[in-house]
Amino acid sequence: MTSKATKRKYVIKEVLDDFVLPEENQKIVRVMTSCGNNLHEVCDAANNKFLVSMPTKFRRNVWIKKNDYIMVTPIEEGDKVKAEITAILYKEQIKYIKENGLWPQSFTDSKIEKKCDNSLIDSDMLPPSYSDSDQSDDECISNPNRPALRKDNSDSSDD
Repeated sequence: MTSKATKRKYVIKEVLDDFVLPEENQKIVRVMTSCGNNLHEVCDAANNKFLVSMPTKFRRNVWIKKNDYIMVTPIEEGDKVKAEITAILYKEQIKYIKENGLWPQSFTDSKIEKKCDNSLIDSDMLPPSYSDSDQSDDECISNPNRPALRKDNSDSSDD
C-alpha cells in the first residue's frame, strides 16, 4: 500500500507529463463553475452545458478552476452527471492536441482563449497607472488605515 504523499506524487506527475489525445468517445470541454462535491459544470464545443464528476484519484491532489480545459469520458448511468474527468489539460497538453489537429474549433475562436493569453481583466477596467515622474511623494494617495507620518525638518535630535 502506498502512502498519500507517494500517491499524490504519481497523480501530479501523470497530470503534468502525460500527453494524451482524445479517443472517439472522449470530449474536450471547458470548466464553467465548480458545483461542490467534486462536481463541475462544463461546456462542450457545441455549447452544451452539463455536469462532470472528478474521479477519486484527482480529489485533493489536483485542482481545476473556471475556464480550464479538461478531457471527459461520458458515463451511461448518469441522469444529472453526464461524464467523468479523464485528464486535466494544461498549456503544453493543449498545444500538443492542437498540433495533432484534434482541438475543437469553437474553443480556438473563443474570446476566452484570447483573454487567457493576455489578461483576464480588460485594460479599460484597470485603474490608471502613474509613473514616478508624474507625481511626487507629496501628491501620492495616503492610506487612511495608517497613521499619518509627519515630516519634521528640525534638527532637534542632533543636540
